Amino acid sequence: MYYFISVLAATEVIFMSAIHPRFLASIISADKRISFIGCFVQSFAACASGIAESNLLAFMAIDRDLAVNRPLHYSAFMTRTVCIGLSVISWIIGIIIMLVDTTLTANLHFCGPNTIDNLFCDPPSLQVLACSDISFKNVVTVVLSIIGNGVPFCIIIAAYIRIMKTITTIKSAVGKRKAFSTCSSHLIVAGLYYITVSAVYFNPNSNTFKKYITLMFTLISPVLNPFIYTLRNKDVKKALRKSKLLKIYLNFNH
Repeated sequence: MYYFISVLAATEVIFMSAIHPRFLASIISADKRISFIGCFVQSFAACASGIAESNLLAFMAIDRDLAVNRPLHYSAFMTRTVCIGLSVISWIIGIIIMLVDTTLTANLHFCGPNTIDNLFCDPPSLQVLACSDISFKNVVTVVLSIIGNGVPFCIIIAAYIRIMKTITTIKSAVGKRKAFSTCSSHLIVAGLYYITVSAVYFNPNSNTFKKYITLMFTLISPVLNPFIYTLRNKDVKKALRKSKLLKIYLNFNH
């Protein structure tokens, strides 16, 4: 679990780094331009890391499923090699999908206007600027979204159905609470991510409202995720109780 959380954190750092430095520079400075190549590089890096995160969340759901339903076999299944392999596969899927999507988008004919109605060079926001027919590209975007986000989402749903069935068979209230606590943080994070991503990419036609949804999954969710995971972690709580900063804070309030 800790390994997947660390990979997820690194992926979110890459995801945010591809978007927000350019976004903040546009807000602070008068120059809001981005080059054609820079735009597609940003699109590729941001969306590839986003798809990698989507697949990581699915693999984390499988990890939690094994921990709850196959606790005695967990160590044999989820070896370090398997964990590393799953994290690499998640990135390979993201890179391949975005190579296809970025290539198709870059090959569209752009003749103006050239104002992107979004926080970054998002593929749906780019394709609506094209002068050529984008009906085929819309279909491809939906198909790639299903592969990159829809399939992992279905895996998460299937994993949690199995987990919930197992939890309902536990007679002890303490046992049920412990079993659910191992999954609740991941369930909250996955829910925040997939609800916002689905609203943007399963209907590729851009509109103003989607800018605010994009802000949700590109900034607010990644910022909230560390707090969601750490506040439910006993080791983090224990470390906070021992920290000098917390003692100073408590003394100050008393």
